[in-house]
Amino acid sequence: MMRWLLVTVLALLLFSGLSRWLRRFGLGRLPGDLNFRAFGREWSLPLASTIVLSLLAAGVSQLL
Repeated sequence: MMRWLLVTVLALLLFSGLSRWLRRFGLGRLPGDLNFRAFGREWSLPLASTIVLSLLAAGVSQLL
């Protein structure tokens, strides 16, 4: 259980750190990604980008 929590936290940190770089390639701006402003902050829920990155990771893991 602790391992999965650690992997999830590291993946979220990695994605948030690379989000500006990934936006250059169109991730974070796909039709299923939600961006909205609430409570004076801009919030982003990259649902479609998460699915694309998951499929890409699954494809890479199948090759290895």
